[in-house]
Amino acid sequence: MCLGVPGEVLSVDEDKGLRILKVKVGGVVRQVISALEDVKPGDYVIVHAGVAIGRINKEEAEETMRLLMEISSTK
Repeated sequence: MCLGVPGEVLSVDEDKGLRILKVKVGGVVRQVISALEDVKPGDYVIVHAGVAIGRINKEEAEETMRLLMEISSTK
């Protein structure tokens, strides 16, 4: 099964034709490649395998992180 995690976009840069985002995921800042158009700081995205693959709103991001934390604490 594949899992995408939500994160907040902190910055957007271009490097050799690739859109590179700095995204805060669970308190950790990561650089990811964006497959999305018109992403800007403050947006929330779903990240899978180092690629931002979808945009979601803040409420969806917070609820998804809450559920992921709940699942991980039940092991």
